Amino acid sequence: MSVLPPFFARFRHPAQVVAVGFGLAIAIGTGLLSLPIATAAGERADWVVALFTATSAVSVTGLVVVDTESHWSGFGEVVLAGLVQMGGLGIMTMATLFTLLISGRLGLRARIAAQAETKTLSMSDVRRVVTKVVKFSLVCETVTAAVLTARFVIGYGEPFGRAAYLGAFHSIMAFNNAGFALWPDSLVRFVADPWICLTIAAAVIVGGLGFPVVFELARSWRHPRKWTVLTKVTVGMTVTLLALGTLVFLLTEWRNPRTLGALDDSGKLLAAFFTSVMPRSAGFNSLDISQMHPSSWLATDLLMFIGGGSAGTAGGLKVTTFGLLAFVVWAEMRGESRVNIGHRRLPEATQRQAVTITVLGVTLVAVSTYVLLAITPHGLDQVLFEVVAAFGTAGLSTGITASLGTAGHLLLAVLMFVGRIGPLTVGSALALNRRSRHYELPEERVIVG
Repeated sequence: MSVLPPFFARFRHPAQVVAVGFGLAIAIGTGLLSLPIATAAGERADWVVALFTATSAVSVTGLVVVDTESHWSGFGEVVLAGLVQMGGLGIMTMATLFTLLISGRLGLRARIAAQAETKTLSMSDVRRVVTKVVKFSLVCETVTAAVLTARFVIGYGEPFGRAAYLGAFHSIMAFNNAGFALWPDSLVRFVADPWICLTIAAAVIVGGLGFPVVFELARSWRHPRKWTVLTKVTVGMTVTLLALGTLVFLLTEWRNPRTLGALDDSGKLLAAFFTSVMPRSAGFNSLDISQMHPSSWLATDLLMFIGGGSAGTAGGLKVTTFGLLAFVVWAEMRGESRVNIGHRRLPEATQRQAVTITVLGVTLVAVSTYVLLAITPHGLDQVLFEVVAAFGTAGLSTGITASLGTAGHLLLAVLMFVGRIGPLTVGSALALNRRSRHYELPEERVIVG
């Protein structure tokens, strides 16, 4: 028995279900944010603002065109948190959970759709994985909220009710790698507070590693040799990029009086580490991005484009894809006919998928950057930063998002949507059937390079 609603049953490819599910969530979010009750002024929000904000929330990006706290009411903020939670866990993951609660049964079509969203390797594992994903997410968010609430009460004298609200809101945003904050300067006021910054950074890292990796680490963290290729590549690339990012920001911003220069040594290290974590797809910032050196913007662009782990709440190209490409390049440079990672061989289909995702991502970023340069007065550094932040669902900004105009906002909304569900998912959703050849053509060598 199929458990998908009749509307979804008409779509034969699971990628289509995922894409349509996210599209419906954005449409519902836009409608809710367009209600007068959703704004602090009690007036209807402009439809572009509502659409952009809903897309940013469902795609767990965090880019904004209006200040979150002053523009949206409490109802609007709750809607944002709900949309972020839905986007982070995945529309299909949530739908599968509801199905389990209601009937305890899963149809084949629903299993395939949930598999496409959760990136599980076996359809028989979907039921168990989805349940663990939701439980794990709620536990992480609860722990994060508890620490933040205690800090707001003890360190900043906030009333418990207000502190609990701030803790819950920002824990949802942190674990789901969204950058919505209830302060106009994001987290700049907490730049030297390790309780706030490290708690949020930890939630961002855990949420962005990817659920399969987190579950495997929980099972066998003491035995790295037994890790799968996915876990080895994800953990290795994550640690490497976090360390390199921290080092780069320390070197480039150390003497900048508008960023790290005003902090002591321990504060500089904390801020540089936090700034290295956030481009993984989170969107919070404890330093004023607009005051950073252009070299730091470029480093942030690269980190945002790479993103976080697969099957997690992070966006971007994914560290797994980037790591696999590095092994492909290394094997080619050594003249090896096969790509090996540890004691495993990388399938050619996986190699082609990594190359396809990368080429599509680069092409989309390049075309979007060109279009924004043509329709806005801003320079290349700032425009490229905005485009990569949208595609990588990172949510960071140099401060020009609100001034991009309707066309620019709609373009960024499309980038956020595509960046969340993935270029390959969009492409496969449009191509219903895979074509298989029953013959091979003669081979011909072509000069490359």
